[in-house]
Amino acid sequence: MKTRPQRPRTATRARHRRNSILLTSGLAILLATVAIPFYWLVVASTHSSREIFDSPPPLLPGSHLTENLSSLRKTAAFDRVVLNSLLIAGIYTLCAGAVCTLAGYAFAKYRFKGRDPLFGALMLGLVIPAQVTLVPLFKMMAELQWLNTYQAVIMPNLALPFGIFLMRQSMSALPDELLDSGRMDGCGELRLFLKVVLPPMKPALAALGIFLFLSQWNDFIWPLIVLRDNTSFTIPVALAALQGVNDTDYGAILTGTALAAIPMAVVFLVLQRHFVSGLLAGAVKE
Repeated sequence: MKTRPQRPRTATRARHRRNSILLTSGLAILLATVAIPFYWLVVASTHSSREIFDSPPPLLPGSHLTENLSSLRKTAAFDRVVLNSLLIAGIYTLCAGAVCTLAGYAFAKYRFKGRDPLFGALMLGLVIPAQVTLVPLFKMMAELQWLNTYQAVIMPNLALPFGIFLMRQSMSALPDELLDSGRMDGCGELRLFLKVVLPPMKPALAALGIFLFLSQWNDFIWPLIVLRDNTSFTIPVALAALQGVNDTDYGAILTGTALAAIPMAVVFLVLQRHFVSGLLAGAVKE
């Protein structure tokens, strides 16, 4: 019986090498697409407003970083603004993380009447535009006399549908036998949740924390609506307020934008492994 001749190893290696070169080239192009705008943002933050609009644009760092920082601190009270953003984003991350984790656990591991319809109704929040809720939420905050306060920014989005969905999917992969074993050993529900459920959920909790912190850190529309005093502004609102009708200090704006982007990039780069594994948790069930 005749056998088919095997393809020479040299041809196979050449094909693999060609595919590797194409893949590496594509990834390099994508990396450049992402990195070049961020690099120019950092470079432009060290130039004056006039130099930013030179042709060709500056590609090397300038000497106006100190002036831009001074202008930013003077016109936008940037030190207070950064503190506001850190407090609001930090408190929101902790509170919303607790709400989403508890809700996800309840939907994943408890059986109660109306659970599935309630979860389906909650998931409708993923397809409803946030702009639809701005007016009723504003009226609610006004009636509670919460305008221009931190709680007006934090409270409305604590039960985030995506966060609840993420934790529910992650906790669905937790074996029910593990919970039953804990109950048989005498664990109360709170201790069971803290000692048995949460430890395996660290990747999902890290992903949820990153998502919540970054979403609140970058939020613009809702803080713009409910915050009135410039001393209570968050970073996006304060930077938008620097845009004047006749004169705009683009150097200060870009400096503030770079300062706001650097912490987010560092946090994501440090925790990206947990972020990816947390988003994939519960995606595959045995």
